[in-house]
Amino acid sequence: MRPYFTRERFGRPQFLAGLLLLAFVAQVLWLVHAELRSAHEPDGPEAVRIGEGWKQWHGRGMAAAPFLEVAVAAQDPFRSDDSGFDTEHSPLLSLVTAAPLLAWPQDFGSDSAAYWEWLPRIPFLACGLFLGASLWYVARRLCGNTGGFVALTFYCFSPSLIQASAVWHTEPEIVAAWGAFGTVFTAIAVAHTLYAPREVVMWNWRRIVLLGVSLAIAVGSQFSLIVLVPMALGFLLYVAPVRRQAGLVIWIAACVVGFVLLFGMYFFHAHAFAESMRRAVFWGATWRGFTVLGVYKQVAVRIGRACPALALGLPVAVVTYAAWPRTRYFGNTAPLLVAVLFLLLGMAHPHVAGAGFLLAAIPFLFLFVAGVLADLLETPYRPLVMACVVGMMAAYVVWSVVNLAQVPQG
Repeated sequence: MRPYFTRERFGRPQFLAGLLLLAFVAQVLWLVHAELRSAHEPDGPEAVRIGEGWKQWHGRGMAAAPFLEVAVAAQDPFRSDDSGFDTEHSPLLSLVTAAPLLAWPQDFGSDSAAYWEWLPRIPFLACGLFLGASLWYVARRLCGNTGGFVALTFYCFSPSLIQASAVWHTEPEIVAAWGAFGTVFTAIAVAHTLYAPREVVMWNWRRIVLLGVSLAIAVGSQFSLIVLVPMALGFLLYVAPVRRQAGLVIWIAACVVGFVLLFGMYFFHAHAFAESMRRAVFWGATWRGFTVLGVYKQVAVRIGRACPALALGLPVAVVTYAAWPRTRYFGNTAPLLVAVLFLLLGMAHPHVAGAGFLLAAIPFLFLFVAGVLADLLETPYRPLVMACVVGMMAAYVVWSVVNLAQVPQG
């Protein structure tokens, strides 16, 4: 048997990537500390998630299906119908928020809030860490070490992703972003294995389960991410056109796994699940946003806030992609297409779902820009391109850290 702990798997690149991810974790912890230093009890949407998740964990009903009466006044920005069902989310976010509190043996009082308030943030910090690790893995496979480090540096110092992982005055869209990223690239990975001369479905059962889990996480955290289901099928059929029947079988199997897991988020209560699905808004898009100039400006602002370095890197990557045929291969095109689709869906969804789509687009933009920059580094102009990339990344890291240090305490 081939040993697992080899230099190929745990060498210098992995060590440096681990340091970047540790820097990301440190920034998230600092942001959480800055917010919780005042030792106030949670309020607003976080309090609703904790209350609803606590209710379901203790068998008092399903989270947000319907809401507790005491949460009705505080449920904004959650969207619910007249019966009190959350129309945009499954119980997943509430369950994940409240789950760490099951380990807290004391009462949830203001005196101890500075300690137990850390617990609901841990799952979302983990999601941010896993998304960063996934981005590094994919970027390194597609673009090499240089592209992997560029993409991971973009990610680890992104203000929006740090904020989302800390759930700092925002909703935990990081779960939806991780699920979306995992769904797209697991589908692509599964499609590539179809070229192997083996029994396809049984050989791929681990990836099928992983694809189903990714779909469940994405759709469970935001119903409108149901668009990932046909997207996964599209990638399976496109990447492996010679075995489309096998790809279809794998897709169906992954959808079944995802459906069972989504049902499990309701603790297999058929009535609550059926009522929630009947009221769920799986589309909810409106095309009015495309006629308002302010929407385009807001999307540009969100991208700039997510990563100021994209203000320079993204135009360069787009122009290079359009002018240089060498960059127009699948590894660059796929993340670009997914990012553009998510940006369009973000513009079409004016409520909470729109923010989820916009955040989910950011890792794909990182991957696209990193891929194009890695291609430019293979040209005779490598010294000049390397100097520009290093300068841009250094300025970006310094800017991000300085601004984070200025976050007010409490």
